[in-house]
Amino acid sequence: MVLDPGDDAVHTHTALAAHHPPSGRITLHPGPGTTSEAGLAHDLLAALGKPPLLPGRFPAGRQPAWEAATAWITALPVNRLTVLRAHRLTARRMMRLLELRALTGIHLTLVCHRPHLPAALHQALETADYAITADFQAACRHYYGTTAPVPQPAEEPARPANRWLTLPALDRLVSYDSPAPCTASCTPPPIVFRHRPPPTPLTGQTAREAARRLAAVTAHPRLAAALAAALFTGASFQQLATARPGDYDDAAATLALHDRGRYTDGCATYRVPPWARVFLKAAVCFARLAPGQDQHLLAGPHDRTHLLRVAEGARLRPPQPPADQRTGRIQWDWRERKEAQHYDVMLARHQIPPSR
Repeated sequence: MVLDPGDDAVHTHTALAAHHPPSGRITLHPGPGTTSEAGLAHDLLAALGKPPLLPGRFPAGRQPAWEAATAWITALPVNRLTVLRAHRLTARRMMRLLELRALTGIHLTLVCHRPHLPAALHQALETADYAITADFQAACRHYYGTTAPVPQPAEEPARPANRWLTLPALDRLVSYDSPAPCTASCTPPPIVFRHRPPPTPLTGQTAREAARRLAAVTAHPRLAAALAAALFTGASFQQLATARPGDYDDAAATLALHDRGRYTDGCATYRVPPWARVFLKAAVCFARLAPGQDQHLLAGPHDRTHLLRVAEGARLRPPQPPADQRTGRIQWDWRERKEAQHYDVMLARHQIPPSR
């Protein structure tokens, strides 16, 4: 706890300057005039660099914003959270922050811009271990800290933020297959691509750019994880929906997808590349914290439209038709339709004419 008796602007400026998520430091400046718990969770998601609202429908109309924020903090290398204007926190908001601290182990610093703690804050802290300092230098050394921006590798040229990334791994995201999840315990073997080619591995630069876009375009851990999984598995939306929280093994860095009807290559385990693991970790944590949601690890059957909108928001798409065949919108099923037309032509060629 840092006391700022005179509401000195240097405290606020220093804490905000220390905000640097890549270095593990988040500074939360709650929006003025709000007292709701959901509003504070949305502010926290924004501080994490994510849109504050989660797409989709949720039970009782309540967005699981706190669950999403907790999941991202658990998965990301974030270890310090500084909250400004703590003297304005309600008791329920304060309890939410203490719960976040207990679940994630994050180091929580509250900045009270008053000579004394208000009653609501004092009452909420009765159950917590905390220390108080009113010394600015001590606050800088032990709580605010300083960070330096992480330089980008010199060999990577800057890319326009609105440039589309055309990724062949997304070719089957909208597919005609319909695999079903396994109802009994299933430990699939490593994937062997028999009936479809393996997805082309992303280059380091493309993987980093795709991960950056996915991290910034949505606060929903499941949707972000589903798109990340599509990029390294080449799986369809229907097969991604077969994954359950137990299908991600963090220690082995593997993800199991199911296909008991063998529409493609059967139930199989995929290696999760390092860039995608943060998304899978967040999705597992989100599933554990939001038991009221269905227990899909990745996108569920009702999430298809939201998943495609998130992909388009991140400017990620599969290969598109030639320019003279484009409609002005992203065509997600172009490859599937092209293959179907090819098979129709083959069947027509081999069709036996009726006897006279």
